[in-house]
Amino acid sequence: MKVHFIIHETYEGPGAFLTWADEHSYSVSYTKIYLQEVLPEVQSIDLLIVLGGPQCPATTLEECHYFSAKKEISFIRSCIEAGKAVVGVCLGAQLIGEALGAPFEHSPDTEIGYFPLTLTEDGRQSAKFSHFNQAEVVGHWHNDMPGLTPTSKILATSKGCPRQIIEYSSLVYGFQCHLEFTRESVTELIAESASDFINIEQYDFINIEQYDFIQAPQKIMIQNTLPMNALLVEFMDKLMLSYTDCD
Repeated sequence: MKVHFIIHETYEGPGAFLTWADEHSYSVSYTKIYLQEVLPEVQSIDLLIVLGGPQCPATTLEECHYFSAKKEISFIRSCIEAGKAVVGVCLGAQLIGEALGAPFEHSPDTEIGYFPLTLTEDGRQSAKFSHFNQAEVVGHWHNDMPGLTPTSKILATSKGCPRQIIEYSSLVYGFQCHLEFTRESVTELIAESASDFINIEQYDFINIEQYDFIQAPQKIMIQNTLPMNALLVEFMDKLMLSYTDCD
């Protein structure tokens, strides 16, 4: 199995995805967008995993000279059309929606930290998510959310965001949430995101409603990520079974 990661920033790496791929001895390759590396040939991969980043699909080259949303969207579309398995996380999920003609939207709330998501009826009926409980605590770090196509299914929601896990097809999934976070990976993200926590120290002294979905860095760093990582691993195993069945 050939797994390819699109990585937008040094501090938003594959986390538990890479552990999963290594444990299966899958072939792993990368396109590091921040180094302006070239995207691979579609036929050279089986599974594309598009990771997150501070950009959004509307980010221009003037705003971020190494990020071309147009090129990534076109590449993702080609992978989907070629029957590859495709998983997007956060920005990656939004780019998948764009590739399928579904524009991203702003989430009702910014979510940063670990909060519950809840499976929808479609989520409860999905075999790929049968190992999830009705509610699971997972990682979040976002302002936006992926768009919906006429045939997509919302599999999970949260109080702050109504589109947490989207099934676009049996091989294409968008995760607005971050099941791949590990303690190590989230420490790097926190270090690069100080502005996201401005005034959090004054939590008790100003409008507390503003911070319903933003946790303090100290709380984020002590979260045990292993349970949600295990959820991701089982989902990925099921996805790869679907992919091999389609071959």
